Amino acid sequence: MATLGTLLAPDLIQTGSSWQLCADVNGYSRSDGASLTTQACRGRRFRILERQPKRIAVQLLEDGYRCWLELEAVLGRAERCAAWRPSPLSATEIERRLPGVLAWSETAQQRPNVYLWGGTTEPDMDCSGLMQMAFASQDIWIPRDAYQQERFCQPVAALPDDHSLLRPGDLLFFGTRQRCTHVGIHLSEGRYRHSSGQDHGRNGIGIDSLHSSDQHPVACHYRAEFRGAGRVVRCHDGSHLS
Repeated sequence: MATLGTLLAPDLIQTGSSWQLCADVNGYSRSDGASLTTQACRGRRFRILERQPKRIAVQLLEDGYRCWLELEAVLGRAERCAAWRPSPLSATEIERRLPGVLAWSETAQQRPNVYLWGGTTEPDMDCSGLMQMAFASQDIWIPRDAYQQERFCQPVAALPDDHSLLRPGDLLFFGTRQRCTHVGIHLSEGRYRHSSGQDHGRNGIGIDSLHSSDQHPVACHYRAEFRGAGRVVRCHDGSHLS
């Protein structure tokens, strides 16, 4: 039986056991193929759900996200750990930490980066990966995907030209009428930082505005898809979200 701190070995891969990463890894959507769905940085914890010849199905413990990890990427690069327990924060404490969240996102923008679907480690991230890692930098865990983040937040009333109720650190959501597909973080006066792909005129992290006076192609594209806003007032409890 593995003791705490023991490195993961083939004979220790047991369903239900918990491990902590010693290196960044990629998470895939299936047991085979190259479809990246997320990434997990060094220090994150996971519970093993299933083993296949080349990959293991895991649940990342901080946000409950499920994915597949390459065996080669984790053998000898993860150590046995105790089960993770969430650390609840009050809405007041979360608000106090928001300047750190915004500062982290600004630093991420300043580094050379490109948009990476599934990217959740620096420097290349997707939209929701940037949001999750910015909040995680201050020990505030939120869900992984944009549509999950939208459901998780406390709604805040906002329109493209009426952002008077928005605060710095609120999340802005975009997509179709049926589903949220994109997210950014509000800075001030309707301006927001987000990571977007080259299909809409940028390839990486940038700043745009909800206001109709901003005629940049990226701003125009997302303004037309604006769904609403939300405020992070709680921490994720680690449960799996569909």
